[in-house]
Amino acid sequence: MTTLSFDDDGVDVVYQGTEFRLSRDLVEEATQKAYYDVTDHEVLKMVEEAPDLRGEPRRIGDIVR
Repeated sequence: MTTLSFDDDGVDVVYQGTEFRLSRDLVEEATQKAYYDVTDHEVLKMVEEAPDLRGEPRRIGDIVR
């Protein structure tokens, strides 16, 4: 299971027991979107090859505000 924790500066990720951070700039560059318009599903796709995308995607802007 992958855990994503969002804040205004990026995303803390725990993937297969490994912790790392995706910076805001990296997320924006990878998605070609403003950070707050990126969804949690899009970030999950950056981390996992075949993620389980249950539920509705949520915008980072709605998560951190």
